Amino acid sequence: MDNLRGAILMVLAMAGFAIEDMFIKLTSDALPVGQIIATLGAGGGTVFAIILLLQGRRLFSADMLTGPILLRAVGEVLGTLCFVTAIVLTPLSSASAILQATPLAVTLGAALFLAEPVGWRRWSAIIVGFLGVLLIIRPGLEGFNALSLFAVAGVIGLALRDLATRKVPPSISSMQLSFLAFIVLVPAGLILMLATRSPVATPGKAEMLYLGGAVVIGVLAYYAIVAAMRVGEVSFVTPFRYMRMLFALVVGIMVFDESPDTLTLVGAAIIIASGVYTLWRERKIRPRPRRGLSKPGLPG
Repeated sequence: MDNLRGAILMVLAMAGFAIEDMFIKLTSDALPVGQIIATLGAGGGTVFAIILLLQGRRLFSADMLTGPILLRAVGEVLGTLCFVTAIVLTPLSSASAILQATPLAVTLGAALFLAEPVGWRRWSAIIVGFLGVLLIIRPGLEGFNALSLFAVAGVIGLALRDLATRKVPPSISSMQLSFLAFIVLVPAGLILMLATRSPVATPGKAEMLYLGGAVVIGVLAYYAIVAAMRVGEVSFVTPFRYMRMLFALVVGIMVFDESPDTLTLVGAAIIIASGVYTLWRERKIRPRPRRGLSKPGLPG
Protein backbone atom coordinates (compact mmCIF):
# COMPACT_ATOMS: atom_id res chain seq x y z
CA MET A 1 0.00 0.00 0.00
CA ASP A 2 2.89 2.41 0.78
CA ASN A 3 4.39 1.75 -2.65
CA LEU A 4 1.04 2.46 -4.31
CA ARG A 5 0.73 5.76 -2.44
CA GLY A 6 4.30 6.64 -3.37
CA ALA A 7 3.68 5.86 -7.04
CA ILE A 8 0.51 8.00 -7.09
CA LEU A 9 2.35 10.91 -5.50
CA MET A 10 5.21 10.60 -8.01
CA VAL A 11 2.75 10.55 -10.93
CA LEU A 12 1.03 13.66 -9.54
CA ALA A 13 4.43 15.35 -9.20
CA MET A 14 5.31 14.61 -12.81
CA ALA A 15 1.93 15.93 -13.94
CA GLY A 16 2.65 19.07 -11.93
CA PHE A 17 6.03 19.63 -13.57
CA ALA A 18 4.49 19.17 -17.03
CA ILE A 19 1.88 21.80 -16.16
CA GLU A 20 4.63 24.09 -14.86
CA ASP A 21 6.44 23.72 -18.20
CA MET A 22 3.19 24.55 -19.98
CA PHE A 23 2.80 27.78 -17.99
CA ILE A 24 6.40 28.75 -18.76
CA LYS A 25 5.92 28.18 -22.48
CA LEU A 26 2.66 30.16 -22.49
CA THR A 27 4.35 33.05 -20.69
CA SER A 28 7.25 33.16 -23.15
CA ASP A 29 5.11 34.83 -25.81
CA ALA A 30 5.12 38.06 -23.80
CA LEU A 31 8.17 37.88 -21.50
CA PRO A 32 11.88 37.25 -22.15
CA VAL A 33 13.37 34.00 -20.86
CA GLY A 34 15.62 35.77 -18.35
CA GLN A 35 12.69 37.59 -16.78
CA ILE A 36 10.68 34.37 -16.52
CA ILE A 37 13.55 32.57 -14.81
CA ALA A 38 14.25 35.43 -12.39
CA THR A 39 10.55 35.67 -11.48
CA LEU A 40 10.20 31.95 -10.89
CA GLY A 41 13.39 31.95 -8.82
CA ALA A 42 12.12 34.81 -6.66
CA GLY A 43 8.71 33.18 -6.22
CA GLY A 44 10.00 29.72 -5.35
CA GLY A 45 12.79 31.14 -3.16
CA THR A 46 10.26 33.17 -1.20
CA VAL A 47 8.07 30.11 -0.58
CA PHE A 48 10.95 28.00 0.72
CA ALA A 49 12.33 30.92 2.76
CA ILE A 50 8.98 31.22 4.54
CA ILE A 51 8.93 27.47 5.22
CA LEU A 52 12.46 27.56 6.64
CA LEU A 53 11.69 30.53 8.85
CA LEU A 54 8.51 28.88 10.14
CA GLN A 55 10.59 25.81 10.97
CA GLY A 56 13.03 27.99 12.88
CA ARG A 57 15.90 27.20 10.51
CA ARG A 58 18.47 29.52 8.99
CA LEU A 59 18.36 30.42 5.32
CA PHE A 60 22.15 30.48 5.00
CA SER A 61 25.06 28.85 6.82
CA ALA A 62 28.84 28.67 6.43
CA ASP A 63 28.55 25.15 5.01
CA MET A 64 26.88 26.61 1.93
CA LEU A 65 30.23 27.96 0.77
CA THR A 66 31.66 24.47 0.24
CA GLY A 67 32.63 23.19 -3.22
CA PRO A 68 29.70 20.77 -3.70
CA ILE A 69 27.15 23.48 -2.88
CA LEU A 70 28.72 25.96 -5.29
CA LEU A 71 29.05 23.30 -7.99
CA ARG A 72 25.43 22.33 -7.46
CA ALA A 73 24.39 25.95 -7.92
CA VAL A 74 26.31 26.09 -11.21
CA GLY A 75 24.54 22.94 -12.40
CA GLU A 76 21.18 24.30 -11.28
CA VAL A 77 21.66 27.54 -13.19
CA LEU A 78 22.97 25.82 -16.33
CA GLY A 79 20.24 23.17 -16.29
CA THR A 80 17.41 25.61 -15.67
CA LEU A 81 18.53 28.28 -18.15
CA CYS A 82 19.05 25.74 -20.91
CA PHE A 83 15.94 23.64 -20.31
CA VAL A 84 13.63 26.64 -19.99
CA THR A 85 15.14 28.02 -23.20
CA ALA A 86 14.54 24.64 -24.85
CA ILE A 87 10.86 24.44 -23.90
CA VAL A 88 10.38 28.04 -25.05
CA LEU A 89 12.10 27.63 -28.44
CA THR A 90 11.38 23.98 -29.29
CA PRO A 91 8.37 21.64 -29.01
CA LEU A 92 7.63 20.78 -25.41
CA SER A 93 7.38 17.08 -26.25
CA SER A 94 10.86 16.84 -27.76
CA ALA A 95 12.52 18.91 -25.02
CA SER A 96 10.87 16.75 -22.34
CA ALA A 97 11.93 13.57 -24.16
CA ILE A 98 15.57 14.66 -24.12
CA LEU A 99 15.26 15.58 -20.44
CA GLN A 100 14.49 11.93 -19.66
CA ALA A 101 18.16 11.16 -20.36
CA THR A 102 19.20 12.94 -17.14
CA PRO A 103 19.36 9.73 -15.00
CA LEU A 104 21.56 8.13 -17.65
CA ALA A 105 23.84 11.18 -17.60
CA VAL A 106 24.01 10.98 -13.80
CA THR A 107 25.05 7.31 -13.95
CA LEU A 108 27.68 8.18 -16.57
CA GLY A 109 29.01 11.05 -14.47
CA ALA A 110 29.11 8.92 -11.33
CA ALA A 111 31.23 6.35 -13.16
CA LEU A 112 33.61 8.91 -14.68
CA PHE A 113 34.01 11.39 -11.84
CA LEU A 114 32.94 9.64 -8.62
CA ALA A 115 34.56 6.27 -9.41
CA GLU A 116 31.28 4.42 -8.87
CA PRO A 117 31.32 0.92 -10.39
CA VAL A 118 29.26 0.56 -13.56
CA GLY A 119 29.15 -2.83 -15.30
CA TRP A 120 28.88 -3.53 -19.00
CA ARG A 121 25.10 -3.89 -18.83
CA ARG A 122 24.58 -0.36 -17.52
CA TRP A 123 27.23 1.00 -19.89
CA SER A 124 25.25 -0.59 -22.72
CA ALA A 125 22.01 0.95 -21.42
CA ILE A 126 23.68 4.39 -21.26
CA ILE A 127 24.92 4.11 -24.84
CA VAL A 128 21.53 2.93 -26.10
CA GLY A 129 19.80 5.74 -24.21
CA PHE A 130 22.02 8.39 -25.76
CA LEU A 131 21.34 6.86 -29.17
CA GLY A 132 17.70 7.58 -28.41
CA VAL A 133 18.65 11.23 -27.81
CA LEU A 134 20.36 11.28 -31.22
CA LEU A 135 17.17 9.97 -32.82
CA ILE A 136 15.31 12.97 -31.43
CA ILE A 137 17.97 15.55 -32.32
CA ARG A 138 18.97 13.99 -35.68
CA PRO A 139 22.31 15.81 -36.15
CA GLY A 140 23.25 16.19 -39.80
CA LEU A 141 19.83 15.11 -41.04
CA GLU A 142 16.98 17.09 -42.54
CA GLY A 143 14.99 17.21 -39.32
CA PHE A 144 17.89 18.56 -37.24
CA ASN A 145 16.99 21.52 -35.03
CA ALA A 146 20.06 23.15 -33.47
CA LEU A 147 17.85 24.65 -30.74
CA SER A 148 17.35 21.12 -29.36
CA LEU A 149 20.93 21.34 -28.15
CA PHE A 150 19.65 23.61 -25.37
CA ALA A 151 17.79 20.58 -23.97
CA VAL A 152 21.01 18.53 -24.17
CA ALA A 153 22.87 21.27 -22.30
CA GLY A 154 20.03 21.24 -19.76
CA VAL A 155 20.57 17.52 -19.19
CA ILE A 156 24.28 18.16 -18.57
CA GLY A 157 23.49 20.90 -16.06
CA LEU A 158 20.90 18.86 -14.18
CA ALA A 159 23.23 15.83 -14.09
CA LEU A 160 25.96 18.05 -12.63
CA ARG A 161 23.47 19.28 -10.02
CA ASP A 162 22.49 15.75 -9.01
CA LEU A 163 26.10 14.54 -8.86
CA ALA A 164 27.11 17.49 -6.69
CA THR A 165 24.13 16.81 -4.42
CA ARG A 166 25.69 13.47 -3.46
CA LYS A 167 28.61 15.35 -1.89
CA VAL A 168 26.57 17.99 -0.07
CA PRO A 169 27.37 18.13 3.68
CA PRO A 170 24.66 16.42 5.78
CA SER A 171 24.32 19.60 7.83
CA ILE A 172 22.53 21.24 4.88
CA SER A 173 18.85 20.40 4.87
CA SER A 174 16.83 19.59 1.78
CA MET A 175 14.76 22.73 2.33
CA GLN A 176 17.91 24.87 2.40
CA LEU A 177 19.06 23.27 -0.85
CA SER A 178 15.70 23.97 -2.42
CA PHE A 179 15.81 27.59 -1.26
CA LEU A 180 19.27 28.00 -2.78
CA ALA A 181 18.22 26.25 -5.99
CA PHE A 182 15.53 28.86 -6.59
CA ILE A 183 17.27 31.95 -5.27
CA VAL A 184 20.36 31.54 -7.52
CA LEU A 185 18.03 31.75 -10.52
CA VAL A 186 17.27 35.41 -9.77
CA PRO A 187 20.75 36.81 -10.59
CA ALA A 188 21.13 34.22 -13.36
CA GLY A 189 17.94 35.43 -15.05
CA LEU A 190 18.93 39.08 -14.68
CA ILE A 191 22.40 38.42 -16.12
CA LEU A 192 20.78 36.62 -19.05
CA MET A 193 18.58 39.64 -19.70
CA LEU A 194 21.63 41.93 -19.68
CA ALA A 195 23.59 39.58 -21.95
CA THR A 196 20.76 39.35 -24.48
CA ARG A 197 19.80 43.02 -24.06
CA SER A 198 16.24 42.04 -23.26
CA PRO A 199 14.18 44.89 -21.77
CA VAL A 200 11.93 44.22 -18.81
CA ALA A 201 8.42 43.50 -20.06
CA THR A 202 5.27 44.32 -18.13
CA PRO A 203 3.30 41.09 -17.67
CA GLY A 204 -0.40 41.20 -18.38
CA LYS A 205 -3.05 39.50 -16.30
CA ALA A 206 -2.64 36.24 -18.22
CA GLU A 207 1.15 36.21 -17.76
CA MET A 208 0.82 36.93 -14.04
CA LEU A 209 -1.58 34.02 -13.71
CA TYR A 210 0.77 31.75 -15.67
CA LEU A 211 3.79 32.73 -13.56
CA GLY A 212 1.84 32.37 -10.33
CA GLY A 213 0.58 28.99 -11.46
CA ALA A 214 4.10 27.88 -12.36
CA VAL A 215 5.41 28.79 -8.90
CA VAL A 216 2.52 27.19 -7.00
CA ILE A 217 2.42 24.03 -9.11
CA GLY A 218 6.22 23.73 -9.04
CA VAL A 219 6.36 23.92 -5.25
CA LEU A 220 3.48 21.44 -4.85
CA ALA A 221 5.17 19.06 -7.30
CA TYR A 222 8.35 19.30 -5.25
CA TYR A 223 6.46 18.34 -2.10
CA ALA A 224 4.82 15.45 -3.92
CA ILE A 225 8.25 14.08 -4.88
CA VAL A 226 9.52 14.37 -1.31
CA ALA A 227 6.42 12.60 0.00
CA ALA A 228 6.64 9.89 -2.67
CA MET A 229 10.25 9.09 -1.84
CA ARG A 230 9.50 8.97 1.88
CA VAL A 231 6.38 6.83 1.61
CA GLY A 232 7.42 4.21 -0.94
CA GLU A 233 10.54 2.23 -1.77
CA VAL A 234 12.96 4.35 -3.79
CA SER A 235 13.52 1.61 -6.40
CA PHE A 236 9.77 1.19 -6.91
CA VAL A 237 8.82 4.87 -6.98
CA THR A 238 11.68 6.38 -9.02
CA PRO A 239 10.74 4.85 -12.44
CA PHE A 240 7.42 6.70 -12.28
CA ARG A 241 9.40 9.90 -12.95
CA TYR A 242 9.20 8.94 -16.61
CA MET A 243 5.47 9.66 -16.55
CA ARG A 244 6.50 13.26 -17.11
CA MET A 245 7.12 12.36 -20.75
CA LEU A 246 3.55 11.14 -21.17
CA PHE A 247 2.10 14.28 -19.61
CA ALA A 248 4.37 16.47 -21.75
CA LEU A 249 3.09 14.70 -24.87
CA VAL A 250 -0.51 15.30 -23.84
CA VAL A 251 0.14 18.98 -23.06
CA GLY A 252 2.13 19.47 -26.26
CA ILE A 253 -0.58 17.97 -28.43
CA MET A 254 -3.62 19.49 -26.71
CA VAL A 255 -2.30 22.96 -25.80
CA PHE A 256 0.39 23.71 -28.38
CA ASP A 257 -0.90 21.62 -31.28
CA GLU A 258 2.37 19.69 -31.52
CA SER A 259 2.68 16.57 -33.65
CA PRO A 260 5.68 14.51 -32.52
CA ASP A 261 7.00 12.42 -35.40
CA THR A 262 7.85 8.72 -35.28
CA LEU A 263 11.57 9.20 -34.62
CA THR A 264 10.85 11.46 -31.64
CA LEU A 265 8.47 8.91 -30.13
CA VAL A 266 10.86 6.01 -30.78
CA GLY A 267 13.76 7.99 -29.32
CA ALA A 268 11.74 8.83 -26.21
CA ALA A 269 10.76 5.17 -25.77
CA ILE A 270 14.42 4.10 -26.05
CA ILE A 271 15.55 6.70 -23.49
CA ILE A 272 12.85 5.68 -21.01
CA ALA A 273 13.50 1.94 -21.44
CA SER A 274 17.24 2.46 -20.97
CA GLY A 275 16.67 4.60 -17.88
CA VAL A 276 14.28 2.12 -16.27
CA TYR A 277 16.71 -0.73 -16.95
CA THR A 278 19.59 1.27 -15.44
CA LEU A 279 17.56 1.95 -12.29
CA TRP A 280 16.55 -1.70 -12.02
CA ARG A 281 20.13 -2.88 -12.52
CA GLU A 282 21.49 -0.43 -9.95
CA ARG A 283 18.91 -1.60 -7.43
CA LYS A 284 19.80 -5.24 -8.08
CA ILE A 285 23.52 -4.62 -7.60
CA ARG A 286 23.39 -2.14 -4.73
CA PRO A 287 20.13 -2.08 -2.74
CA ARG A 288 19.05 1.40 -1.78
CA PRO A 289 17.56 2.42 1.54
CA ARG A 290 13.81 2.10 1.68
CA ARG A 291 13.14 5.74 2.29
CA GLY A 292 14.88 8.58 0.56
CA LEU A 293 14.69 12.29 -0.02
CA SER A 294 14.57 13.91 -3.42
CA LYS A 295 16.20 17.27 -3.94
CA PRO A 296 14.94 18.54 -7.28
CA GLY A 297 15.28 21.98 -8.68
CA LEU A 298 12.96 23.91 -10.97
CA PRO A 299 12.85 21.53 -13.96
CA GLY A 300 12.49 18.52 -11.72
